[in-house]
Amino acid sequence: MLDSFEILTTSGVVLWSKTYVPVGASLLNTFIRDVFIEDKTDRSGPNQSYRKDGQTFKWTTAKDLGLIFVAVYQSLLHISWIDKLLDNVRALFTELYKDQLSKPRTTKIDCPFDPYFERQIQDLEKTDATVAPSFRVTAPTDSAADLSAEDTAPSESERPLSRSFDISDPSRPASPAQHILTGKGGPRGSRRSRKAAAATINGLVQSSGDESSGKKKQALKGKKKRNWGADGYEDDGDDQQLDFSNPQEDGGSRANLEAVDSASWGTTTADGQFMLKDIGEEMNEILGAAQQKNADSKKATGVVGSSLGTIGGLFRNVVGGKTLTAADLDGPLKGMEDHLLKKNVAREAAVRLCETLQQDLVGTKTSNFTSIETTIRAAMDRALRKMLTPTTPLDLLHEIAATKGKRPYVISIVGVNGVGKSTNLSKICFFLLQNKLRVLIAAGDTFRSGAVEQLRVHVRNLQELTARQDAGAVDIYERGYGKDAAHIARDAVTYAASNNFDVVLIDTAGRRHNDSRLMSSLEKFAKLANPDKILMVGEALVGTDSVSQARNFDAAFGPGRRLDGFIISKCDTVGDMVGTLVSMVHATGIPVLFLGTGQHYNDLRVLRPETVVELLMRP
Repeated sequence: MLDSFEILTTSGVVLWSKTYVPVGASLLNTFIRDVFIEDKTDRSGPNQSYRKDGQTFKWTTAKDLGLIFVAVYQSLLHISWIDKLLDNVRALFTELYKDQLSKPRTTKIDCPFDPYFERQIQDLEKTDATVAPSFRVTAPTDSAADLSAEDTAPSESERPLSRSFDISDPSRPASPAQHILTGKGGPRGSRRSRKAAAATINGLVQSSGDESSGKKKQALKGKKKRNWGADGYEDDGDDQQLDFSNPQEDGGSRANLEAVDSASWGTTTADGQFMLKDIGEEMNEILGAAQQKNADSKKATGVVGSSLGTIGGLFRNVVGGKTLTAADLDGPLKGMEDHLLKKNVAREAAVRLCETLQQDLVGTKTSNFTSIETTIRAAMDRALRKMLTPTTPLDLLHEIAATKGKRPYVISIVGVNGVGKSTNLSKICFFLLQNKLRVLIAAGDTFRSGAVEQLRVHVRNLQELTARQDAGAVDIYERGYGKDAAHIARDAVTYAASNNFDVVLIDTAGRRHNDSRLMSSLEKFAKLANPDKILMVGEALVGTDSVSQARNFDAAFGPGRRLDGFIISKCDTVGDMVGTLVSMVHATGIPVLFLGTGQHYNDLRVLRPETVVELLMRP
């Protein structure tokens, strides 16, 4: 229903965007010119709207931070929750990133806002009782206008838009606002000059081909003679170490590290333990504070609001009691299976869950005023909660405290290539440091180039952060490359015991789960390191392959030794399609300990089954 959502500054810098349907560049130019440059709209209300060519631009501002929030949708559609979305997004975004936005001369901020926005869309669509039209009207294209752009191009005084918008982050996904740079208000002149300017905006290099021969001759003239070594590689005589992790040579990056406010991602209990939050709690706290602030403001000014639209859903799909048969369940269960597949649940897990539901529901009688769909959703909710709720305690801090002073508590991180093992190991380390523990990181990945240097950088950053926050202590144990990872892990545990470390975090090399040669070395690793916890990192976006990954790693450590838990990384990239963790838990019966929600040390959350079930059961 929503075409696009943009968050930009009053100076024209796009901070974040979400695009569902591309919006015409000329339409965006017209909106920005009429609203923000010529000021042709009425700004008497809290959320203003602008209509043009069949599309509505609804927008609001955060004047104290100089931000503009814009939602774009088709004018024929009635979206009753668009004002609520604007208010919630403004409250969430300003609260999450106010520290970065309030800094003077800030030109770029890091704002991984996708999971918060998708959660808001799902929550608001769920409570919307209005049935939207089942068709969409596409706005007219600008092809005809572009043909006559040479005759209708505005003057220089009418074209401030192409200069005022500067999107400084090239890694950000393309958004409708980026088309402002290439709208009809481009530079005037000949056709060739406009073509060259458009190519420059799009990052292309125009070449006539006349200069190629001269450059080629110059390159051949200055070409360096190559010397080849006995190993078949080029020998240029330069044996300098390509290690840029030296704190004395990193250009002063240590001074650029920012302290992390632990209150934003966890809470401290009465006995001093630091506990992680989940994303649902974080959003509820921010929105709750914003709503309370608005309520206090309305109370002070004598304005009282009401909310009556949410009770409309209570009167839909009302049927009497019915004894369920297999025929009654065939259609709804097929729909439930398709729904789970769309949420990234593996087919094997989805089919087995639906079969279990059928066995449980056949012969039961629905309650009065309850539909078959409601009964199935309630049963699926119970099944998912039962599956995701751990059968054994997962209090990691309690287990560490039981071994503290006697021996180090050993945690090993395993997984396939590229899932984020080293990054999530560093996040866990930062969590442990908040609880004032002494942590030793063992560089057990002796195969991948740069793995040891990566951990050095993490350790250096964590040491700097802990020094500022008076937290625990962290160090690294490394033996370079090409060594046996199992022996390095064993020696690291011995070193930690003799130097009074509380926890040892062992990094391992990534390996393909279907390569028996690579997987066989894990059994030796488990015997020599003897970790208390073996945690596997799995990607939230891996899809149906998660089942075979989980099973193969679970069986790779020899008789009597299994995985102890999962860390699901990159959860911020999938929105509500969190079926991967259901598939992995269903395949092995092993619980999920942590969720990775970003690329910072504090982007780590614990799994709350209620939140996952809510995401999976949403339409």
